[in-house]
Amino acid sequence: MRPGETATADDWVVCPGCAVLVYRKRLRRDLAVCPECGHHGRLTAAERLDQLLDPGSAVPLGPVVPPRDHLEFVDTRPYPDRLRAARAGSGLEEAVVCVHGRIDGHPVYAAVMDFRFLGGSLGAAVGEMITRTAEAALADRTPLLLVSASGGARMQEGALSLMQMARTSAALGELDEAGILTISLVTDPTYGGVAASFATLCDVIIAEPRARLGFAGPRVIQQTIRQVLPAGFQEAESLLENGLIDDIRPRSALRQTLSRLLTFAAARGHRWPAAGDGALVRDPEALPSRDAWETVRMARDLGRPTTVDYLGYLVEGFQELHGDRVSGDCPAIVAGVGRLDGRAVVVVGHQKGHEPGELMARNFGMATPSGYRKAARLMRLAAKLGVPVVTLIDTPGAYPGVSAETGGQAGAIAENLRLMAGLPVPVVAVVTGEGGSGGALALGVANRVLMLANAVYSVISPEGCAAILWKDPAAAPRAAAALRPQARELLRTQVVDAVVPEPDGGAQADPVRAAAALRAGLLAALDELREMTPGDVVADRRARFRRLGTPTGVTSV
Repeated sequence: MRPGETATADDWVVCPGCAVLVYRKRLRRDLAVCPECGHHGRLTAAERLDQLLDPGSAVPLGPVVPPRDHLEFVDTRPYPDRLRAARAGSGLEEAVVCVHGRIDGHPVYAAVMDFRFLGGSLGAAVGEMITRTAEAALADRTPLLLVSASGGARMQEGALSLMQMARTSAALGELDEAGILTISLVTDPTYGGVAASFATLCDVIIAEPRARLGFAGPRVIQQTIRQVLPAGFQEAESLLENGLIDDIRPRSALRQTLSRLLTFAAARGHRWPAAGDGALVRDPEALPSRDAWETVRMARDLGRPTTVDYLGYLVEGFQELHGDRVSGDCPAIVAGVGRLDGRAVVVVGHQKGHEPGELMARNFGMATPSGYRKAARLMRLAAKLGVPVVTLIDTPGAYPGVSAETGGQAGAIAENLRLMAGLPVPVVAVVTGEGGSGGALALGVANRVLMLANAVYSVISPEGCAAILWKDPAAAPRAAAALRPQARELLRTQVVDAVVPEPDGGAQADPVRAAAALRAGLLAALDELREMTPGDVVADRRARFRRLGTPTGVTSV
């Protein structure tokens, strides 16, 4: 309050999250977020648009479609009476507001639901308006933003309301076919037919903290099967842990997050200038001969830059995306979208860490099935949007535990190999540290496979090879010498196409220079692919792996 002002009872509200009194004007300034506990209160569609879009940019789309009472439905009140009350209470004609606008100058079509209008229920009119918005986005080839707040399908319209799930899903399918980015912003609550259609079909799903999302609401579950629900059930934090959404962003950061995604989408048409070839070593004789075991130890050095480190140096506006949309979010795989020298890229990489705590949290860079499925989901997004893929490989191998095996580890790796072989966009893979077995190759089926000078790449770790063939793990140095996992040998056999030089003392001695060398190498490799058609890049990649292991696949030294 300002000096001299006197507060009245109406100036205060009780936060439903922590039951603390909050000054109403402060709550409004904070976008209905409680300053004490962070509870995100509901916003109206108008408030949401004001928060997210550039001032004055929102242009309503067409006339609002009036709902119909084709069933002449009556519960405790006739359906027309409920509609009139909803209009009077909300000031809206229906439960969704559809506009064309801009976010930081980037055009976007937006359909924003308002829970005040019959619980944001999905009826025929709402389905029509969302479908029209998607069709407008398709016609203009402009990203689509869907903001959900709904209890589900509108019961008063019977089976026709159910059909809106298919109707809106089909509209999103057309956007997928056209390569247009779709973003879902999940707010509290989002249930039923909305959750089981357009709210969870978008390329990127962002949720507000503690927003609830699910098909069956808690009341339905409890009353139908009498099951006791765990704490946090269906809340955003649980959904993120289970791999069902991409990220949780507080309301104050939503606009920035959406801007980052739209900037990425807008950068798809940018082209890199022609790059020189001096950034890469292609002649194995130009590389020094190194002891195999010493190279393995260098590749495993905990000081070497990780995928997250390289992202900080190389990728502008990186937005990490989480989850496989099925079962989990593997921390050993980092994946997301951003810009490399102004051009949109999808980046996927293994993540180890530098300290014991991070190594354990990241599972020492050993991915689980959900990690490989997350990688596949991001690569499919790249294919949809026509964006190149960059993968950074640094793993001792795929996670060998029981949970991974019962979760389908072999199948998840196999699916990635097949998927990458047929991706219609350029793919460049870089072994930055340790490239171990099929867990590394699951990110390595690329048009151009690069390798840092002190990295290693092998069918098995030296310790594993020694244990199996020498029956003695201590024979690891001898096994390393036999496996020849160094860059010089792999370049000679064309397993890798080129080598990225490292600073004296290795990438860990000067991460900034190492990142600069990696950037130059990536740009040179991507430049080789920039004129290829989708069919060309697929044919190039398949031909590359087809020749490996044949007599013509080995160069003489």
